[in-house]
This record gives sequence, C-alpha cells and structure tokens, in this order.
Amino acid sequence: MAEAYIVDALRTPTGKRKGSLAHMHGADLGAHAIKALVERNGIPAEDYDDVIFGCLDAIGPLAGNIARTCWLAAGLPMHVPGVTIDRQCGSSQQAVHFAAQAVMSGTQDVIVAGGVQTMTQIPISSAMIAAKPLGFADPFSGSKGWVERFGTEPVSQFHGAQLIADKWKISREEMEVFSLESHRRARAAQKEGRFDREIVETAGLKMDETVRDTSLEQMAQLEPLAPGGTITAGVSSQTGDAASAMLIVSEKALQRYGLKPRARIHHMSVYADDPIFMLTAPIPATQYALKKSGMKMQDIDLVEINEAFAPVVLSWFKETGYPHAQTNVNGGGIALAHPLGATGVKLMTTLLHELERTNKRYGLQTMCEGGGVANVTIIERL
Repeated sequence: MAEAYIVDALRTPTGKRKGSLAHMHGADLGAHAIKALVERNGIPAEDYDDVIFGCLDAIGPLAGNIARTCWLAAGLPMHVPGVTIDRQCGSSQQAVHFAAQAVMSGTQDVIVAGGVQTMTQIPISSAMIAAKPLGFADPFSGSKGWVERFGTEPVSQFHGAQLIADKWKISREEMEVFSLESHRRARAAQKEGRFDREIVETAGLKMDETVRDTSLEQMAQLEPLAPGGTITAGVSSQTGDAASAMLIVSEKALQRYGLKPRARIHHMSVYADDPIFMLTAPIPATQYALKKSGMKMQDIDLVEINEAFAPVVLSWFKETGYPHAQTNVNGGGIALAHPLGATGVKLMTTLLHELERTNKRYGLQTMCEGGGVANVTIIERL
C-alpha cells in the first residue's frame, strides 16, 4: 500500500484569551503558519495540491472556507484550492487523515494539513447559538429524532466532563493534582527549549503564553462550573488563539523534490461513543485503533491526548493502563490551551518533535470531540 509521509510540522505559539494574538484575523494567523511551512521546504508553491484546514465556529472572520482564505492571504498561488473541516475539536487531526488518505489513494502528492482558531474574537460555541435570531436555540432540541433518543439532557462538554468524573469516581483533588502537573511539565518544557523547533514566532510572540504559575491551594478556591459539581476552570483546557500546519506528501513527491521524511502515518481511524457523555470516545477509539493496527499499548512510546478536561485523560488512564509518564510529557491543553480547530495538528507537531528529541519510534494521538467522537493517529518516526 502507498504511504503518507510527514515532511514538516510547525505551529504558532498559542496566545491566551485577549492576549498577544487576539488582534490577528484568522486568515492572517493561518497564513503565517502556511507561509512558514512553504518557505522552509523545497517544494515550489505552485506544486501544492490542496490545503485542508480544521476550524469550527466558522462565522465572521472564520467563515467562507478559511483554508482557502489562509492560503490566499499568505500571497500564495491562486490556483491551489483549500477546504475547511469541522469535526469539532478533532478538526485538524481529521485534516491530517484526509490528507493522508488523498496521498495514499494516489489522488494527490503534496498537501498542507492544519488548522486555525481565533477564540478571542469568536468564542467557543458561537456557531451553536448563531441561529437564535432565526428561531433555533441550539442544534439538537428541535430534532424530534434526537429528543426521542436522548431526551432533553444537556449536550454540553461541561456536563460530559462532570459525568465522566462521577462515573470513574475521579475526585476534584485528583483532577487538580493532574492539572498542576500539566503546568509544571509545560513550564519545564519551555525552560528546556523543547518547543523551540516547532514554534514559529508570530506577531512578536515566541512562546505559548498560557502556562500559569498556580498551586493546589489556588485551584481549591475556584468555584465549580455547575452548582455541586467538581469541574472548575482549573481542571479545564484554556481557550486560545493559534494556527498549525503540517506538510504531508507521497513517496513520489519525496523522490521528485529530494525530501527526507520525518515520519509516516502508521495508522488512522475514528470511532464514537455516547454523545451525552461526549468526551469518552478516546477510550474505545484507542482500543479500536490498536485492534485495527495489530498493536498493543506497550508498543506505543509516547501519547498525546488532548486535555480538554482532566477527567478525560484520567478516565483514559484508568481504562488503558497507559503510564502518565509517557503521556503529554510537555504538558497539555490545561496549561498550553486548546485552540479548537488548530489543536489536532498542534498536538501532532509536538508529538513528532518529542519522538525526535527522545529518539522514540511510535507516537499515538487522540482527542475527544463534540458528538462523542475521537480520532486516533499513530505515527512512526523515521
């Protein structure tokens, strides 16, 4: 079977809400990542086949097929198309899957996969409520079939996170200890320069600005997001502004342009679970991916699982038995934020660089997504 290769991967720093990147139009933020990717690799811009970008809440400056707009805003050739993917939080990870599938099918040879999100300008779930003036309170409650199947229980990531904490008996203290460790690892990674090779300076920002100096005592003072609950802002991913981009090519392209691949896509799959719990799908998706790939957890050297909320990762630990020591080793979304449409390739970029830094072979990436879905990608460093 034909292979899909990763030649390069980069990301902008993640700007905190109302931070250093808050002023940037989404097209310009995505263009910055794309332009950097094109400029530092030896493929003529006119030879790119497609741009596949993840983005959700695609209204306002993020509307109108932001993938195409980003490429054009970068000043790159007009004939190269673009398409925008919305698989909720897994959008840019799905962009990688679509890019790899196009390459493996022989349809295309050179593709940019990535994503962008400007959460300061367009807050999370903006698209969910955008049609209120037209009489639609949300995407679900007006559906007879949905209500017959799932009732009127809230379709909310915050509700799902609390359901997970309750089902797996994960205490608030356990979540806060995990969150504190995410910040500690992220600070250590920044001080050691682990992100330096993967980040391209953007608007004067050289490093993620979301890592906090916090403590268990400070987190204990935070009010729960829902009365009587245990989920707080301290155990949740931060919002942020960022873009990410990855160059995925065929073997023919490697030979044509004299490129050296850094990794290959070893496996990709997607699986789903209960949409009300919403955030549990990484558990069955990981099991499904291992079965499909013929691998075991002990074959995996490093894991990146998005820290949408601490209980998402902690429940995954309980079900897979995979060690925390090999998971999100440079911190995760709680410390480094979750810029929605950009996060999938952001995480894969970090995973690739960490495999290279530690001379490891296999990395697995997964993340929870709206609708109770999860992508899994396994990459092999070359």
